[in-house]
Amino acid sequence: MSAPANDPIAAIATAPGRGGIGVIRISGPDLTGLISQLFGRELAARHAYFLPFCDSKGEPIDEGIAIYFRAPNSYTGEDVLELQGHGGPAVLKRILDRCLQVGVPMRMRHAEPGEFTQRAFLNNRLDLAQAEAVADLIDASSEAAARSAMASLSGSFSTQVNNLADQIIHLRMLVEATLDFPEEEIEFLEKYQARETLGGIIGDMAELVRQARQGMILREGLHVVLAGQPNVGKSSLLNALAGDDIAIVTPIAGTTRDKVTQQIHIEGVPIHIVDTAGLRDTDDTVESIGIARSWAEIAKANVIIHLQDARTPNDELDAGITQRLPQRTPVLEVFNKIDLLDEAALKALIARPAAGGNTASSHEVSRILISAVHETGLDVLRSKLLQIAGWNPGAESPWLARERHLEALQKAAQHLLNAKDHAAQNDRVLDLFAEELRLAHESLWSITGQFSSDDLLGEIFSNFCIGK
Repeated sequence: MSAPANDPIAAIATAPGRGGIGVIRISGPDLTGLISQLFGRELAARHAYFLPFCDSKGEPIDEGIAIYFRAPNSYTGEDVLELQGHGGPAVLKRILDRCLQVGVPMRMRHAEPGEFTQRAFLNNRLDLAQAEAVADLIDASSEAAARSAMASLSGSFSTQVNNLADQIIHLRMLVEATLDFPEEEIEFLEKYQARETLGGIIGDMAELVRQARQGMILREGLHVVLAGQPNVGKSSLLNALAGDDIAIVTPIAGTTRDKVTQQIHIEGVPIHIVDTAGLRDTDDTVESIGIARSWAEIAKANVIIHLQDARTPNDELDAGITQRLPQRTPVLEVFNKIDLLDEAALKALIARPAAGGNTASSHEVSRILISAVHETGLDVLRSKLLQIAGWNPGAESPWLARERHLEALQKAAQHLLNAKDHAAQNDRVLDLFAEELRLAHESLWSITGQFSSDDLLGEIFSNFCIGK
């Protein structure tokens, strides 16, 4: 954000459109003069006043509630004035325009996206992880995500990060105090049980990384692609998982010509399912474009569901598809239409070993038998998706995490492992040991914002809505 940080700012804080009420939020270093000009009187802090909101001629625009929060006891840490009126867009715009007009001598301007929350961070009302949780709470697409976002906003994630940082700080203090006495390096490692202490920190870090990975899954979800040859039931499976007729289903092979995407939730985890065009050789130009897009989606997938007809398992076309699946991507080998098999054929399919995918691949392959039409086996499929996601309902992460959080934690974990390697050498390496601890500490601090660049802050807060 390039705008001056100390200018008073104002914005409509409620979503666009009509509603019963609408809120205008104003924040700045001192709003007492603005309040006096708007209402011709002072407002006591943290009291609700029912007042007319008037234009420059004193004619009422609307009437509603005005609440004044005096710094530092406000959301932003500055003086904050909130005006609650009727939620018509024309009315709110007139009230906002009047506030900006009165605020001209104060250089009041329209707030940029996320600027109120950014000021809360800069004024130490929230740390950076908590500020991000504000946006996550607004964007939460499930009850579980909303609860976890609230836990992050309340400081659960930050507390764990800060506890780890404190442990590293304590060890760093001991190391730094010893660097002036190089002849005591080995004695230091033994006397203060530095290796044992570091081992405990590494264990705590591994657990935090695990929780962060689950928290990121809960926030961002899994990208699951349905792949297979035409007419194996990919669209039927999408509809069954979504509980609605999302995709067109016909007996005609090649009905799906382009991807169809639907988000569902399993145990509160967002799953982004993509139905793709059937994979086969074709001279149809339009179908060929759809197949090319299917392979592009497969390349981006977190999980691939390779759907096959249970009556012709691992035929030549499916074998070719299996060989082309990307390496290191988990694959679920799902056989559909088991309701059309007799008992002997079903037993033979159950006894059949998994294809195993590309022999040069390291991706995980699991086999599941289903009937999309009768919804048989779908619970097994759902459970397997959660398992691949690393999700454990019995050990649910109490907070959300972002990709940058996980990257910072993994970076810190690697620096701690590097420090462990230096300590194991036992040969005048205390300076390298100390440097790795410092880098691990900086990585942790980048999560909560004690160590962060202006570019990072600009990227984070620019994704907020205006008024927040």
